[in-house]
Amino acid sequence: MWSRSCWAVTRHTAGLCADEAGGRCSICDLCTLEDLDCSPAPKVTEERGRPWPIPPLQSHFAPAAQSSSGMWCPLRPLLLALLLASACRTLGPWGQRDDGGGEPESMEPRWGRLKGSNASGPLPPAAFHEENTVTGEWAADGEEEEDYLDLEKIFGEDDNYSDVVDAAPPTRPGAGAGSVLPLFPGKSRVQRLNLLNAQFAFDLYRALAARVGAADNVFLAPVGVSAAMAMLSLGLAGDTHQEVHTALRFAEFVNASAAYELGTVHNLFRKLIHRLFRRNFGYTLRSVSDLYVQKQLPVLDDFKTQVREYYFAEVRAADFSDPAFLAHTNRHVARLTKGLIRDALQDVDPATQMLLLNCLYFKGSWVNKFPVEMTHNHNFRLNEREVVKVPMMQTKGAFLAASDQELDCDVLRLEYVGGISMLVVVPHKLSGMKTLESQLTPQAVERWQRSMTNRTREVLLPKFKLEKDYDLVGALRALGVTALFDKHSNTTGITGQRIVIDLFKHQGTITVNEEGTQAAAVTAVGFMPLSTQVRFSVDRPFLFLIYEHRTSCLLFLGRVANPTRP
Repeated sequence: MWSRSCWAVTRHTAGLCADEAGGRCSICDLCTLEDLDCSPAPKVTEERGRPWPIPPLQSHFAPAAQSSSGMWCPLRPLLLALLLASACRTLGPWGQRDDGGGEPESMEPRWGRLKGSNASGPLPPAAFHEENTVTGEWAADGEEEEDYLDLEKIFGEDDNYSDVVDAAPPTRPGAGAGSVLPLFPGKSRVQRLNLLNAQFAFDLYRALAARVGAADNVFLAPVGVSAAMAMLSLGLAGDTHQEVHTALRFAEFVNASAAYELGTVHNLFRKLIHRLFRRNFGYTLRSVSDLYVQKQLPVLDDFKTQVREYYFAEVRAADFSDPAFLAHTNRHVARLTKGLIRDALQDVDPATQMLLLNCLYFKGSWVNKFPVEMTHNHNFRLNEREVVKVPMMQTKGAFLAASDQELDCDVLRLEYVGGISMLVVVPHKLSGMKTLESQLTPQAVERWQRSMTNRTREVLLPKFKLEKDYDLVGALRALGVTALFDKHSNTTGITGQRIVIDLFKHQGTITVNEEGTQAAAVTAVGFMPLSTQVRFSVDRPFLFLIYEHRTSCLLFLGRVANPTRP
C-alpha cells in the first residue's frame, strides 16, 4: 500500500498560482534518525483477548510583502512542491510472535518557541543522518533484521510508552464535547499526540468524503499528512500558522497542560517518527524525508535545522529542470518502495523551487491468514438495489470483535504480525455509512477497543485494491486552513519571503489479500460484545483503520464502497 501527497507551492505574483508538481514518495528506513529518546522495544506479545491501548503529506503578481526589516518588497514567483507518499503491502509471515496473551500577521518566525526544555533532547552530529541505517538504502533481502542499530541503548529514554508523563487535566475551560482531552489520562505523550492526529484524520476524511460520491472508495495515509503539515508549520507565522495549528488540533494539546508548548509537539513528532519506523517488529514500516531545494533558493538556516532535528528531513540542492535529477530521484523512490512507486516525479515544473519528499512504506502479514483455496466469489451488496460478485476471502480463528448499538455497526480487529491491526467497521444498515462516518471519533475507536471480546469466529472479507489520487486543498480549506493557499500566506520562516501553496496532492494505493496488506472515553454504554456471533461477514460497504499498537498511531484510513473498483 502506498500513498503520496504533494503540495505545489507558488510564490504569489498576480492572480492565479502555478503548476502542480506531482511526485510520489517511498519509504525507507528511518529508524536510525536523530531523536533517540526511545525506550527498548517491548516484547511483542499476543494481545488478542484484551483491548490494545489506543488513545484513542508560473504564478502571477500579488501585493508587495513587508519584510522583517519593515521594507516593502514585491513578491517574486516561487513554486514549492511537497510530495508525500506511503507504500504499504501485506505478504506472507515475516516473523513470529512471542508466547503470551483577522489581525495583521506577525512576520516573526516561530523558532524561539521551539528552543525550550520541551524541545530539547540529545541530537546527533550533523552527518549522523547519512551515516546510519536510515539512509535511503534498503537492506538486502534476508538482512533486514541483522543490521538494526539499537539507538535507544545509545541515547536512552525519557518518555516510556506506557508511562503517563504528566498529569494533564482531562478537560480544560471551554473544551468542546468533541475534545479528546478526556482521553489523555493514562496515555503517554506520544499516544496523546496520536489522539490529536486521529481527530485530524477523521476531520480530513469527512471533508474529503463530502467532496466525492457516496459510491466512491476513499483512501488516506493521515499520519503522513499530519507530519507534512506539522513540518511545514515550522516556517509559518501569524494567522497562517494559527490556522494550521488549529486544524491539526495542536491548540488542544498545548492548552492541556502548563508543561506543554509548541516545541513539545514537534519533539513528540520526532519521537513518533523514530518509534514507528524502526525494525524487528515482525513487519516493515519505514520512512524517509528529503527537502530538495533549487540551488538559487535561499532557505533559512533555522528552518533547515528544525526540519532536520524534528522530522529527519535533509535539505539537498537540486536542479528541477535537469532530466538527470528527475530520473535519479525516480530510481531512488522505486528502489525504496521495492518497485511499488515508479515515476514518482512526473511533469515537474522547472520553476519549482522546493520539493519536500516524504516516503512511507508498510509491509505486513496477517496473524490469521486467509487460505487461498477458501476464497470464492460471493455477493457484495453495494446498496439496497445493487449487488456485485467479489472474491471473498474466508478464514476461521480467534478474533476480537464488538457491536456498537449506538453507532449501529459491528467492528472486527484483524491483526498483523508484530503489533499493527486493521479495524473493519461494518454498518448494520446499508444506508448507515453516512451516519457512521459523521460520528467517527477517537472516542468511538477507544470504546470499540475496550468493549471487544475474543472468541473463535468465521470471517469473510473481500479482497480489494484501492488506488486514489486527491487534491486536498479543498478539504483543508473546509477545515479552516485558508491563508496557506492564498496571497496572505505568511511563510517567512522558510525563505524570509511569502510563498503560496497551490496544490496538495495525496495519492495512495492499498492491496488487501489472503496473506495481508500491501501498500507502497471508557464507557461501554450502547455496546454489546459479539460473544454469541460466530460469523463476521463483510458483505456491504465498510470502513477500515490501520493502527500501530504501541504508539496508537492511525497509519491508514479508508472506505471500501465497491471492492471491484480501485
